[in-house]
Order: sequence, then structure tokens, then C-alpha cells
Amino acid sequence: MAQNDSNTSVTYRARIRDMPTGDRPRERIRDAGPVALSNPELLAILLRTGGRDESAVAMATRLLSKFDGLVGLARGSFAELCAEKGLGEAKAAQVQAALELGKRVVASQPQERAVIHGPEDVCTLFQGEMGLLEQEHMRVILLNTRNQVLGASDVYRGSVHTAVIRIGELFRDALRQNAPAIILVHNHPSGDPAPSAEDVAMTEQAIEAGELLDVDVLDHIVLAHGSFVSLKSQKLAFR
Repeated sequence: MAQNDSNTSVTYRARIRDMPTGDRPRERIRDAGPVALSNPELLAILLRTGGRDESAVAMATRLLSKFDGLVGLARGSFAELCAEKGLGEAKAAQVQAALELGKRVVASQPQERAVIHGPEDVCTLFQGEMGLLEQEHMRVILLNTRNQVLGASDVYRGSVHTAVIRIGELFRDALRQNAPAIILVHNHPSGDPAPSAEDVAMTEQAIEAGELLDVDVLDHIVLAHGSFVSLKSQKLAFR
């Protein structure tokens, strides 16, 4: 009898309709608009339902972590998505269709690309997703001469420091796309956004390499759940 109660509890938690009304993604997007939702919540709306032991939000969070964020998910093949637990052909098709529509909107309206005015803008764009990741992820934001976002490349997952990061990899996509400037951004799963000595050292190396490659490193943002630190604002690594 106790085992049945446990199974019932698992199923109960897996249903979004049993969440408080104010926490449900569909109700939140109706009341506050899509900008108020995190990437996992937006993806959960596409998925509609989760599995027997996880909600749609939990499934979305797992997928974003597995594929290294939205960019990795967009690069995933139909077969790779279908192979994931809880994802059949219908859900995989919905996800790929939505991501492709997003790409086409950006491509058709380059003048409406997000503009980075300061670290707060980076936080707005990336904290909802990266602040929830369980491992450190390093991304490089590519910018044009107007500080419009051309894209964001996932570079590393795991421990982010100079021992594992090859500095040249940070500039690979910037050079391919002729981006004149980049911003580094990574997360601290611990919840403390304070930059480590390794973060500062890696940033210093990136700035030096950027000077040689004629690509400006404008900032390095460290995100945590609910907070962030700009190394440039703290005068760390940046002169």
C-alpha cells in the first residue's frame, strides 16, 4: 500500500496542471508575456506534457542541460531528439519547428537583434537558462559594431579555467563570422557568482589574444541563480 502511495506522489508531481496557477508556464505567459519565462519554461510549453516521473519543465531543463542550451538543442538532429526519454516524434517535431521559426525570424529582421548595453542585458538574455545548469558552461556572445548580438556559441562544459580551455577556441566563431567583439559568459552552479582566480587569469589571456586577433573582449560575465558579476565592472582583468 505504501508503494502505491509513493507512485501516486511521483505521478502527481509530474503534472503541470497540479502546480499552483501562478507557477504554470501557460498562465504565466498569458499574464506576464513570454519575456517573463525562462528557457526551460518556454520549452515546456512546446512539450506540453512530461513523463511519468518528471514534469514538462523538468524534462525541458534536462534537455537543455543535455544539449548545452538552446544552441545545442537547435543543432540536435531529429533522431537525437527522438532518442531522449519522453520525446517521441511529435514532440521532437514541435521543438525543431519552433527553433527553426526562431532562426528565420532573426535572419529576416537583423535590425531587431538584441543589443548589449551593459552586463544587465547579458543577464537578461542568459540567466534564466544558464543560472539553472548543474555544470559550468562557457559561452561566447558574438557582437557586431553596434553591439547587436549575432549569436552565442557554446564553448565548454565542465570546469571553466585555463587548464582546460584553449583560448583560441573562444575566438573560433568570431573569426568565422567576422565579429569584431565578443563577451564571455559562464555560470557558477554553486550559486556564488564571485569570479575565481582562474576566471580572472583566463579572462586576461583572452583579452591578450583578442588584441592579437583584432577582436575586442568587452566583458566576462559570471552568472549564478539570481545574481551575476561583471569582471569589467569589478575591474578584474580589464585595465
